[in-house]
Amino acid sequence: MHDIRIIREDAAGFDAALARRGLPPAAHELIRLDDERRAAVAKLQGLQESRNALAKRIGEAKRAQADSAALEAQGAQLRAGMEHLQAQVPELERMLREKSAGIPNALDADVPDGRDETANVLVKEFGVKPELPFAAREHFELGEALGLMDFPAAGKIAGSRFTVLRGALARLERALGQFMLDVHTAEHGYAETNVPLLVNDAAMFGTGQLPKFADDLFRTTDGRWLIPTAEVSLTNLVAGEILKPAQLPLRLTGLTPCFRSEAGSAGRDVRGMLRQHQFAKVEMVSITCPEDSAAEHERMTRCAEVILERLGLPYRRMLLCAGDTGFSAAKTYDLEVWLPGQGMYREISSCSNTRAFQARRMNARFRNAAGKMEFLHTLNGSGVAVGRALIAVMENYQQEDGSVRVPDALAPYMGGLISIR
Repeated sequence: MHDIRIIREDAAGFDAALARRGLPPAAHELIRLDDERRAAVAKLQGLQESRNALAKRIGEAKRAQADSAALEAQGAQLRAGMEHLQAQVPELERMLREKSAGIPNALDADVPDGRDETANVLVKEFGVKPELPFAAREHFELGEALGLMDFPAAGKIAGSRFTVLRGALARLERALGQFMLDVHTAEHGYAETNVPLLVNDAAMFGTGQLPKFADDLFRTTDGRWLIPTAEVSLTNLVAGEILKPAQLPLRLTGLTPCFRSEAGSAGRDVRGMLRQHQFAKVEMVSITCPEDSAAEHERMTRCAEVILERLGLPYRRMLLCAGDTGFSAAKTYDLEVWLPGQGMYREISSCSNTRAFQARRMNARFRNAAGKMEFLHTLNGSGVAVGRALIAVMENYQQEDGSVRVPDALAPYMGGLISIR
């Protein structure tokens, strides 16, 4: 959400920020709507004052037993004008709010320019890609050969883009989620939080999924939404709240199923588990004061990297360019894990600083040291996507005989199992 006062102060700067995302100017239209709203509010206030004065004159005329018909006729005209404006003002406010709500966040200055992922910037690489002395198989080839990954069974009961995991692979997925939660809570200071998977319109609006991305979501018959990420529930815990400085930073994590319609992904990653309608993810959310959010972004991204390093998975950190940065984000790092079966890096975590963008939409504030009210800054990141971590473990730890070695970090969660055969 955007502050119209800031737009009025620097309309050119606001439009330049949109241009970096490849979007047309919008400041003029927003200011025009705000001008109309202000004019209507001022006119309504003027009519109210006139009506109050007229009511006083009518009262005086009646007390003097004078003819007040003409004054009452004026009052009727004023009342009609007020009723028109009382309907117009909220409509103009709605139009301004909806126009502003569809405009993405302004980007940080250090976000590189570029139209798509080809302009993303490599920040770091970790690990050595495994040199397998045999032809690497993709995760679905391994899983099906093991008899533990069943796509036809999932299709029979739910349709495409679902998976049934059995036996040791189901346990391995559970182990990954528990391992991530344990690291983030015990070592990284995040508080484990169990949140609703169904949320209302206001929650989806608060984090920026609505109204722009409704087609990417699943909606229930009673008007609620299945969360596409626990970011929605976790971040909205501070919606409408006024926090104290002592409560910051507030760091939350949760392991939840996530649900996405994948409306724009027809024909992409149709095999396997890479792009599912339902998947598990450990989410991290941080709520901070403005001056700390940049450092918190680096910290959060590092927390996700630790998970991949403990699992021994090669990855790289990418700084997303302007054209590839998400709607609510001011700056985003993607972590991409190496998949030998595909012979390429694939995203496994996305860590974003939204600054005050979501907080404005949620009206989430804090009182600073000077006692002044400010909007909070919110950050979110995958810590990490459990299904994609499962894929990465299977492909990086695959053996020539089709078995999958269990990473050492997961051994305590696997009941002594060191290999899946």
